[in-house]
Amino acid sequence: MAEENNQSGMTRRDFLKNSGLVVGGVVGGGILGSLLTNSFTDETSPATDTEGEQTDQSGGEQLTKARMFFKRQEDFRVLSAAVERIFPEDDTGPGAVALAVPFFIDKQLAGEYGFNSREYMEGPFHEGAPTQGPQTGMRRREVFLYGVSKIQEVAQDEHGEAFFDLDGEQQDEILGAFQNAEVDMTGVASDAFFTMLRQATLEGVYSDPVYGGNLNMDGWRIKKYPGGQMAFFDVIEADEFIEMEPISLHAHHT
Repeated sequence: MAEENNQSGMTRRDFLKNSGLVVGGVVGGGILGSLLTNSFTDETSPATDTEGEQTDQSGGEQLTKARMFFKRQEDFRVLSAAVERIFPEDDTGPGAVALAVPFFIDKQLAGEYGFNSREYMEGPFHEGAPTQGPQTGMRRREVFLYGVSKIQEVAQDEHGEAFFDLDGEQQDEILGAFQNAEVDMTGVASDAFFTMLRQATLEGVYSDPVYGGNLNMDGWRIKKYPGGQMAFFDVIEADEFIEMEPISLHAHHT
């Protein structure tokens, strides 16, 4: 399939840009099914290391980008490098890092999504069919921490360098090993972790900026998605596609 895409001039990003699956399927559930809560246990206290903190304007809202879950800068850098390989910057638009996807994932892991708070998490845990999803007692926050540290471990073992210092081809090889379940992990399969990581990346790219990703709504601009427009009465009968400036949900609450 990759060869066919190259012959037709279609890149990974072109496929994502033109695919209705991302908006209609992936983003329709998962992370966005829960909102970030403001209460934290000691385990989820905001990280004291706020290196890389910045501010931005998203849908008229000024957001502070500071880590809330990942306490170690090394782990956050591995996560950032991994999501950028899954959704890299190219001539169609910004990549995952520029779209603040690492901060989006960080915030979601600090909240209900990270705790699997709306899911049944009691045992027994037996290996299930591929269609049944991960059969593990580990919460997503635990899976992500474990998975990120495992990515770093594989990079050090195979290349003697940190994952974020490797070139793109080497990073892709490591992520491909996770995707193909070729990395030994305890409690969760490596391909299950990769699936979570990929889904979280795409949701961070295409979700409303109020959730912490899709910085400046540039993920929507890639697909010419208009966001949370109040109505389309003035353009619904237009014969041609009408490109509109996207609107964040935040705009409806200001």
